[in-house]
Amino acid sequence: MEMGEQEKEVQYNAQGKRKGKHDKPKPWDTPDIDHWKVEPFQPTWNEGGLLEESSFCTLFPQYREKYLQDVWPVVTKTLKEHGIACKLNLVEGSMTVSTTRKTRDPYIIIKARDLIKLLSRSVPAPQALKILDDEMQCDIIKIGNMIRNKERFVKRRQRLLGPNGATLKAIELLTGCYMLVQGNTVAAMGSFKGLKAVRRIVEDCIRNVHPIYHIKALMIKRELAKDPELADQNWDRFLPKFKKKNVKQKKAQQKEKKPYTPFPPPQQPSKIDLQLESGEYFLSAERKAAKKWQEKQEKQGDKALENKRKREAAFVPPKESKKRKKDALSNGGPSEMAAEGIKAKDIARKLKGKVEGLKQVKLAKSVEIESFLAAPRKRKD
Repeated sequence: MEMGEQEKEVQYNAQGKRKGKHDKPKPWDTPDIDHWKVEPFQPTWNEGGLLEESSFCTLFPQYREKYLQDVWPVVTKTLKEHGIACKLNLVEGSMTVSTTRKTRDPYIIIKARDLIKLLSRSVPAPQALKILDDEMQCDIIKIGNMIRNKERFVKRRQRLLGPNGATLKAIELLTGCYMLVQGNTVAAMGSFKGLKAVRRIVEDCIRNVHPIYHIKALMIKRELAKDPELADQNWDRFLPKFKKKNVKQKKAQQKEKKPYTPFPPPQQPSKIDLQLESGEYFLSAERKAAKKWQEKQEKQGDKALENKRKREAAFVPPKESKKRKKDALSNGGPSEMAAEGIKAKDIARKLKGKVEGLKQVKLAKSVEIESFLAAPRKRKD
């Protein structure tokens, strides 16, 4: 009985699924084997080559024509090593890649297709040629049709770059991917895991979610990955949770609709009509000039009074505060202040007397000098 129960337990695995009789131990499948590792392609795996020719073609903008002409020999040489033929058509503005009889790797044509796509999206040739490696993947994210307003699109696209490209550099370091924001697309190169994070950041940025939130989460994840104890745990409790704030927008002021009338509004009086009503139209030219002069004089008079008031305002003494009055009373009261006023009057009287004395001395000196001077003699002819 016990043996039968043990057999039943063996027949079901941890997920509750029934095991078959063909599930046998595999001694060659050890835990140190990395099942996700991509081994480099060996030409001996496909010595016969490909049966059919495959080709891909893509267009490029006119401003890339000069650059592609310069780097095309390098691109041709690199693709020739993998058995891929390439052609640059400047008349149509297109690039074409195709397999040849020497092609052994069947997937290299897909890599060549990605290469010409990256070259057409302004990725430099040295960087784009790295896509031919097995561990390197690429993703071209289209962002042009995600938002209609052009100004808003340009503003949000600029958030991906940040001040002096700081945000773009941070995303590249955290995801391990190369990024290039160009026109209506974002070209990215890296691993599958990094490309998935880059696509999410770019799409959320255009949908008005700032990249800084994703950058913070990626920095926390990188630190948590260093701890082996947290490898099998859920990290949601460590990640920041940002709440959306509903910012109240100013409502546009709606103008009150006037009641509809089928008749047009009354015609406004012209300048001549107003002159006729006031009687100014019948005045002579001299009277009109005199009236204008009078109005001008009145305006000037009003302005002069206002300027005079402003100048005099600077000489108006400020009102004494209660604190100053209390200090004056505490220092000696009104009796001392009166005594000081009497002293000042005596000093002013003495000074006045001295000035009058000096004037008399000057007059006396002038008289003495004139008495010594001889009168001029008359000239005899």
